Amino acid sequence: MSAYTNGASAEFDDTHVEIAAEIFAMLADPTRIRIVLALREDELSVSQLTEAVDRSQAAVSQHLAKLRMARMVTTRQEGNRVFYRLANDHANKLVRDAIFQAEHTVGDVVRHHHNADQD
Repeated sequence: MSAYTNGASAEFDDTHVEIAAEIFAMLADPTRIRIVLALREDELSVSQLTEAVDRSQAAVSQHLAKLRMARMVTTRQEGNRVFYRLANDHANKLVRDAIFQAEHTVGDVVRHHHNADQD
């Protein structure tokens, strides 16, 4: 039975479905999406993230606290600097797939399909 048939709900624990909804809600903010995108390659400090997402340090710190509470980012301290990185690649994949879906809703050239043809 496929995950897309009538028995789909039986394949996934209700608790996990509820938590998945919370994860989508956590990522339902453009600044948090930009933070995840900025962290997909390497860890960054708050000041580096502030530059990368073009938001105030207070705003970035607030969003990082939420992402950290959701266990989407982890930290590493070096002296008085704190570096953030993605806890795993799942948030990056969710954001990337959401952006790919967004490409389907605007315009008629879907960049991620075009790039796949080039490979």
